[in-house]
Amino acid sequence: MKKLTSSEFRQMFLDFFKEHGHMIMPSASLIPQDDPTLLWINSGVATMKKYFDGSVVPKNHRITSSQKSIRTNDIENVGKTARHQTFFEMLGNFSVGDYFRNEAITWAWEFLTSPKWLGLDKSKLYCTVYPKDIDSQKVWEKAGMPKNHIFKLEDNFWDIGEGPCGPDTEIFYDRGQENNDVAEDDPENFPGGENARYLEIWNIVFSQYNHLPNGKYVDQPHKNIDTGMGLERVLSILQGAPTNFETDLFLPIIHATEEMTPGKKYGVNKADTTAFKIIADHVRAVSFAIADGALPSNNGRGYVLRRLIRRADLNGQRLGIKGAFLYKLVPVVGKIMQSHYPEVMDQRGFIENVIQNEEERFQATLDSGLTLLDELIAKAKKSDNKTISGKDAFKLFDTYGFPYELTFESAQDAGLKIDKKGFDKEMQAQKERARKARGDLQSMGRQDVTLMNIKDKSEFEYGKYEEDHAKLIDIVVNDKLVNKADGEEAILVFDKTPFYAERGGQVADHGNIYNQDGELVAKVTDVQHAPNDQNLHFVDIILPLEKGKEYVLKIDRERREGLRHSHTATHLLHAALRQVLGEHTHQAGSLVEPDYLRFDFTAMEPMTPREIKSVEELVNQKIWEAIQVKTTVTTPEEGKKMGALALFNGKYGDKVRVVQVGDFSSEFCGGTHCDNTNQIGIFKIISESAVGAGMRRIEAVTSKKAYEYLADRSTLLDDIQEHVKATKPDGIIDKIDSLESSLHDAQKQIEDLTKKINQAKAGEIFDNVQKVGDLTVIAATADVSGMNDLREIADSWKSGNKSDVLVLAAKNDGKANMIISLNKKALDKGLKAGDLIKKAAPIFGGGGGGRPNMAQAGGKKPEGIDEAIKTVISEISKN
Repeated sequence: MKKLTSSEFRQMFLDFFKEHGHMIMPSASLIPQDDPTLLWINSGVATMKKYFDGSVVPKNHRITSSQKSIRTNDIENVGKTARHQTFFEMLGNFSVGDYFRNEAITWAWEFLTSPKWLGLDKSKLYCTVYPKDIDSQKVWEKAGMPKNHIFKLEDNFWDIGEGPCGPDTEIFYDRGQENNDVAEDDPENFPGGENARYLEIWNIVFSQYNHLPNGKYVDQPHKNIDTGMGLERVLSILQGAPTNFETDLFLPIIHATEEMTPGKKYGVNKADTTAFKIIADHVRAVSFAIADGALPSNNGRGYVLRRLIRRADLNGQRLGIKGAFLYKLVPVVGKIMQSHYPEVMDQRGFIENVIQNEEERFQATLDSGLTLLDELIAKAKKSDNKTISGKDAFKLFDTYGFPYELTFESAQDAGLKIDKKGFDKEMQAQKERARKARGDLQSMGRQDVTLMNIKDKSEFEYGKYEEDHAKLIDIVVNDKLVNKADGEEAILVFDKTPFYAERGGQVADHGNIYNQDGELVAKVTDVQHAPNDQNLHFVDIILPLEKGKEYVLKIDRERREGLRHSHTATHLLHAALRQVLGEHTHQAGSLVEPDYLRFDFTAMEPMTPREIKSVEELVNQKIWEAIQVKTTVTTPEEGKKMGALALFNGKYGDKVRVVQVGDFSSEFCGGTHCDNTNQIGIFKIISESAVGAGMRRIEAVTSKKAYEYLADRSTLLDDIQEHVKATKPDGIIDKIDSLESSLHDAQKQIEDLTKKINQAKAGEIFDNVQKVGDLTVIAATADVSGMNDLREIADSWKSGNKSDVLVLAAKNDGKANMIISLNKKALDKGLKAGDLIKKAAPIFGGGGGGRPNMAQAGGKKPEGIDEAIKTVISEISKN
């Protein structure tokens, strides 16, 4: 067995499959793109969905990758077990309709056992197979796996309910009984059982069936291979580590954390060791997530980050670390992973800043949580069962980020118990809410065999507005290939086309199709990419179309011009944002329309008016500089050397288009652009707003639409100037200030007059005192405008000691209001204003509440006020 570092092992895996004809796919962002079913990328196969469902056909049907992943469904186990992690890497090899069972198993055995590769002891390897999967058993035996090392398990069938599915085989490494947590004769002591001896290192799924909605299983049109090998797990074997945390991926972080503690050491104390593990795991996860554009917040991914940072900080406190510290570990994480993932070191300053700010914000929350914990302990000590309720423990966990273990330990120190069942019930309810919020969307879609089988070559002609001799090579009607189309709608593929297919945020071209006689035969309403990357023209048919004939394709020229202006302006906007806000600013999405553009980006805070103005001015400055827009077709590697920005950790083919605007902007982009920035004319930001946690959106217009927007604003300004009677536009603000001052003075006069009127009315009301039992009561309907006036009269009642009880109501514009006030004598009698108002409010169609000495309510049935007053007096008489 070879002793390898994490970098050496990762590269060896990729090199092995590259030798076997696989394309190495760079790791995708942790933030899923165009997949609402996932919160995070949680496996290698999660990035392959578009290939497996047939929506995109890869250039190479053999793919391998080392994919960074996050899973947080069992975060509470992180640090307690040998293998649980929130952030991990999944090594994988994938076949998209190419090789299958024989190659997948044979290559797995070769990589694991060959002296050229890992050279693991064959006697220590075991596998499990699906009992009915006889073929896999035979292939394993032929590869060299001893027959008595192959176990049959019913669980070895991957099925998500609907969609692609099939049997799988899992590979295990025997770490020896000395590493086990069950007895040698325990029924679970076998590969695939619940034990620590046999470590699962690789899973191979044979995706050969399609599970239909009616429950039937049918063969997949294209059979696929999906595998997953946990890098950290195998590395623990190669480095002789008892758990994943003693490998070179974690130990430098743990040692750096030790230096921040008052003498605490990893491996000495169980509780401390757990805390070290949690910190090491969590700082890896948050560092990479922030590098990919996620930010802490109160929902979604942001909530996960916030919880991880807080959980790490709490464990830092348990180790005696004071104040913010997690951010100091970011460069340690970056250096460990730099050979394959440079993004953490590239954005080190930004990541540190985000984590530090979150840690410092947590200090106030932590103090509040500790205060609540003290209150709960004091409350539980007074109870008969000396127990903190599960609901209260969960509140500490959910609201303040306190792990259950911390609350349990504090309770134990105080001689108390915690209702663990109640806590688990609350936790399960939260998970159920999260599951429902995600919905029932599955992670794989149905393969569209018709579109997947279209392999005819089709060329998109950049820069052209018309193609006079486009040969119609494929026609799809109702998901079937046909030779003629004379119905209402069809999908067409031409050998060459000027029509741009929607991609990268830019919407599709529209236009018309003519026959060679100049007759309009179809209108193009949309253009999308086929699985094999041809441009699919969605058309409304006017005259019959026939395969093999030539047609004239004309795009809507005005629409294309608008798209070019908007798209180039989007690149300028992106560059300007990075210059004004910082290079940590990530694009999170965009939409390029002919008359409008939308740009989403990561940001912790809203942009200030000054920042918005600076960005807008910078974009316009580049427009007015009349910079030539240059497009270069090159390799991804050369493009990066040119300084081109690659978005979303995008997947690129052998050739890419680099769009450069002088030395201001350089991006990989397949869209259509201006030849010169001066063609844009003018750029105007019309809004900047939040669209989600840690994400902002800018909406803008260009050219004619920008002029129209500014012209409308100018007209509005003229109207305002006329309305406020300002002689010049620059006098509008002074005029408005003057009007506001006059309005304020008038409102003050009205308030003073209203107060005098209310005082006069109060005098009349206070003269009418009645006796109810031992108490004096003033109960009346006042001729006032609403609750504010009632409160003002009630304040006069308090200061004048007019009676023991005040019941005051008002009727206005179909609304009813009531206020009840009690003095000390009434309170001593056991009366409570809140109880009285609850009796009265339903009668006039409302609800309300308040303190024992004062309560108020509003309703929509003023006709019930008189009855409500009688009810209150009746309730008072009962005391």
